[in-house]
Amino acid sequence: MLPLTMSRNIEFTEYVDANGRSPFSTWFDALDAVAAAKVRVYMTRVELGNHSNVEPIGDGLSEIKIDYGPGYRVYFRKEKEILLLLLGGSSKRGQQKAIDAAKLAWKSFDSSRKQRARKEKGTKNAIN
Repeated sequence: MLPLTMSRNIEFTEYVDANGRSPFSTWFDALDAVAAAKVRVYMTRVELGNHSNVEPIGDGLSEIKIDYGPGYRVYFRKEKEILLLLLGGSSKRGQQKAIDAAKLAWKSFDSSRKQRARKEKGTKNAIN
């Protein structure tokens, strides 16, 4: 018999750029209520471990394909084993532009993270 509970929850968090904006929220907030609900259902499925509608898009990023309306997409990067960083969303029509923007967002996030790590390491070395 298969276990009914999952050993680990995966959760989404939103990428926020240097200006405090979330590309995902900007896109998601513009959806109508039905589309937003459909997108959220697919995201919940991924959080629960169902990756049947997830495809790689390059540079370590993936998209959730939502089979509704114009073919919505949610772009993300998996970090560690429990965090999925939301980088944006689009319809099928705006897919390539949104993928390019998601890749740029990831590079910005990763660069900032590495800079913070170097600063923290430098601070620790200065204290010791």
